[in-house]
Amino acid sequence: MDKKLILSVAGSGKTTFIINSLSLDSRALVLTYTDNNYDNLRKCIIKKFGILPEGIKVYKYFSFLYSFCYKPFLYNKIKAKGYNWDTPPEYTSRLSRSNIQFYLDRNNRLYHNRVAKILEQERLLGQLNQRIAKYFDTVYVDEVQDFAGHDFNLLKSIVGYSGNTYFVGDYYQHTYDTSRDGNVNANLHKSFFGFVKNMENAGVEIDVITLAKSYRCPPNVCSFIENNLGISIKSHRDDCFTIQYLSSKQEIENVFNDASIVKLFYQKHYQYGVYSQNWGSSKGIDHYRSVCVVLNDTTLKHYRGATLIMLNPKTKSKFYVACSRAREHLYFVSEALVQNLLYADIKK
Repeated sequence: MDKKLILSVAGSGKTTFIINSLSLDSRALVLTYTDNNYDNLRKCIIKKFGILPEGIKVYKYFSFLYSFCYKPFLYNKIKAKGYNWDTPPEYTSRLSRSNIQFYLDRNNRLYHNRVAKILEQERLLGQLNQRIAKYFDTVYVDEVQDFAGHDFNLLKSIVGYSGNTYFVGDYYQHTYDTSRDGNVNANLHKSFFGFVKNMENAGVEIDVITLAKSYRCPPNVCSFIENNLGISIKSHRDDCFTIQYLSSKQEIENVFNDASIVKLFYQKHYQYGVYSQNWGSSKGIDHYRSVCVVLNDTTLKHYRGATLIMLNPKTKSKFYVACSRAREHLYFVSEALVQNLLYADIKK
């Protein structure tokens, strides 16, 4: 059986790879993390078949964890009332892992970041793999780079399931964590090679070829990313578009008044009343054409100093996501300049 980590780059066709692997009679489990990818996967499967085939199940990870993993094995024993999405109180970290209060809050809700751990604690991972094998011949895990904490350990345990398992993701698009819990896998994303080695040690074959080139990004956008962020990305395309820093009021107005150009902000995009999104939240969105990346003060400083590679890792990942949304023109502009020229009231 195949057990593979397929490392991708932005726009290389992760979703297409999964969809092309499915047939009408597939028995396949597809797991993803973000709402964007969940919606996109379902839409693409329905587009291919006209329906969502009975044997293909698409889950957001925490829905899968609760309904497919927790409820069949532990609901009658624990009778938890859904998730608590907050970080557990500090005192709970000192509790024994066999103490149910490590996993439940005072309202009998499960701490979301410890559900995978309770399955391990109750020695249910083998039974979970049997349950997966009962319904599915293949498991696809999309956005694998965003799994962390106990959730990553659960993924590694699924490698022992008897069917094919494909973990697909772009390490450098690690913008969120499914969850964290103290020091559990705290260094998982510290380095690319460490992350890959962790998967290899779990018995997973590493594939760096299948999804190594982008269909979305033109060559000069790929070169910008490689040269400035140190992320290896090539293009299947041979056409090039504009990469431009906007400095004049007229240039900025032209782009901000163009409703076909999405404006991507580091945060709080909704303040500007334009077609926009935040850098990190644009991950999984594939329909943008031209993109304007709005640079906050820190990123602008690194942009001007040609030191973008030195950005904080999370910021660099989000910036990479934003730049790699571009199918055509890629523009950059200072957020402070936008505020001064167009939205002075926001800065106040």
